[in-house]
Amino acid sequence: MFGHDLQDEGDPEAEFNPGIAGRLPRKNVAAGVLIRDHAGRVLFISPTYKPFLDIPGGLTEDEESPLAACYREVREELGIDLQIGRLLLIDWMPTHGVWRDSIQLIFDGGVLSDEQILAIRPAADEVSRFEFLYADAAKQRLRPSMARRVEVAHRALLDGSAQYAEFGRTV
Repeated sequence: MFGHDLQDEGDPEAEFNPGIAGRLPRKNVAAGVLIRDHAGRVLFISPTYKPFLDIPGGLTEDEESPLAACYREVREELGIDLQIGRLLLIDWMPTHGVWRDSIQLIFDGGVLSDEQILAIRPAADEVSRFEFLYADAAKQRLRPSMARRVEVAHRALLDGSAQYAEFGRTV
């Protein structure tokens, strides 16, 4: 996809100190999507592998852009293809337990039609169910950082902005 752009970049930059690139820190990157129904409720999923609600999305794979990961994850988790809109939020998450620090992105998933909602087929191995909830109603069933992240992303959606946050708190 980026073949011409990479070609235009020319030869890769040589390492000034051989081996340094392999020693640099790496971050995980995840992309999620804020999908709504006509009532303005947000689509939340119940993942089979954790006890909290989440929004559709997940980690990027090697050589995959965050937007491409978002499209892939929505297709895998919900069984639908979705037109994904603008970026709403970039959120940095600190290391927590076994999970290294990460960049979490949330995109606008738009408002689903009744036909699109009926077409949703959750992936049984990843999603036990989905539901539309107002963000306040979902708050108690989300990790605190995810509740903050959804709130900031929803605010960005409403006011037309893009936000930067750290651990779900705007900076």
